[in-house]
Amino acid sequence: MPATVGRRIDRLAQVRRAARRVDRRTAVRAGVVATVAYAAWLAIGAFGRPYNFFDMKIYHGAVVWWANGNELYDFIAPSTTLGFTYPPFGGLVMLPMALVGVDVAGWLNVLASVAALALVLAGLLRPVVDRLGWPLWYTVGIATPMAVALEPGRETLGYGQVNLLLFALIMADLIGLRWRAKRGTRSGPADGPLRRFVFSGAWAGAGIGLATAIKLTPALFIVYLVITRQWRAAATAVGTTIGVTLTGFALVGTESRAYFGSVLWQTERVGAADMTPNQSLAGLLARLYDSIETPGLLWLAFSVLLLALGLSRATSARADGDELTAFTLVGLTANVISPISWTHHLIWVVPAIIVLADAALRRREASRGLAQRAGQSPYGGLPAVNGLRPPIWYPTLTGLRHGAAALGLYLLFLISPIWPYEHQLPEVSHYQDGLFGALMENSLALALIVLVAALPWRPGAEPAFYTDRLNRAAPLNAARR
Repeated sequence: MPATVGRRIDRLAQVRRAARRVDRRTAVRAGVVATVAYAAWLAIGAFGRPYNFFDMKIYHGAVVWWANGNELYDFIAPSTTLGFTYPPFGGLVMLPMALVGVDVAGWLNVLASVAALALVLAGLLRPVVDRLGWPLWYTVGIATPMAVALEPGRETLGYGQVNLLLFALIMADLIGLRWRAKRGTRSGPADGPLRRFVFSGAWAGAGIGLATAIKLTPALFIVYLVITRQWRAAATAVGTTIGVTLTGFALVGTESRAYFGSVLWQTERVGAADMTPNQSLAGLLARLYDSIETPGLLWLAFSVLLLALGLSRATSARADGDELTAFTLVGLTANVISPISWTHHLIWVVPAIIVLADAALRRREASRGLAQRAGQSPYGGLPAVNGLRPPIWYPTLTGLRHGAAALGLYLLFLISPIWPYEHQLPEVSHYQDGLFGALMENSLALALIVLVAALPWRPGAEPAFYTDRLNRAAPLNAARR
């Protein structure tokens, strides 16, 4: 009996020691997350600009003006020439802001946007952390403040923009497509109809449709869905966009007719093309030509080229089972070809960094696996191929190129070197600081173009999509044989 009691006490002591280790590890990880969040706050102060919810003040003033019986698109913010530029449905979504003050609306937008970003990162990073065995909460806790500190994140929150919320709507469709490709395997027979519907992914496309109805540029994702023959998601997106737009005509017909009849075509309402924050191809060309306006034919030619390149690479990425990279390429392409892409629109660099970092990890893991299958230590070199033996440090350096690209892209959008070289015609030429200054002023736009042309995809990264493609191809291959 005493021996039995002693064994039980020993097991209890082991459990307690394990619990203390877990608690200690959790406390350390929580400390790391807090440190990263504080570092992100310092980075925003060091590299960001003064933020006072400037754009939120315009939106809030417009909906208050509208709620008081005035025409929505007649509003002009005091001391500016800027008014409301979103479609009428966007005004309807923002209308509840009229019930609160502008600062309250701004901070509510911050909380909602950060929460949406955290949920998106959880969905995007889940396959990565599951493969690597990392805790999801810890990874997302680090990734979220790091993403907020980047130029698009801090500008979106500081100016009171909605880009993170639109980004979340589009990424929700990516998750829905993932669940649909898995045929809703996460739901069981005991689940209710709502849960089965959610995890079936049958609703995929609704997020893109809503985002398009609020801001027109996400319509490029509908084109992508059509090109890749994702007919159900494309039909859902188109139906949602049309349904929401028609609802706007039914509820606020005057504003809808005004927007689609005239406001949509008044490009001067959003600012001059050559303004430094406009990091689209149109802004790049205007600044290179040192002109307020973009050279139209040249912009059209390069836009068509980059549109074809971006969509073709996105299609190839999906065909190889990497839907995240496909969505990222479409988002980056939309940023590049849009006439105006302010820096807070460039949120698609966040998944681009994730793709590059994961590609680096995958390549390193693959090289180590080759070495281990050859019966060698991961650091002991690889077997000879065609008489040539790679050096012993090859597995360690494999993926370095992609890792360096991820780090460089992150630092570029963290530091954002465009602002020290901000110029505005006709007062100051964009070549005021020479070629180096012009390069820095256009650095974010150049990075976007390079990403559209060279962002790598990860074959088989999304097994559900890859399996889905193989299953569709099998009958065709059999028929050919």
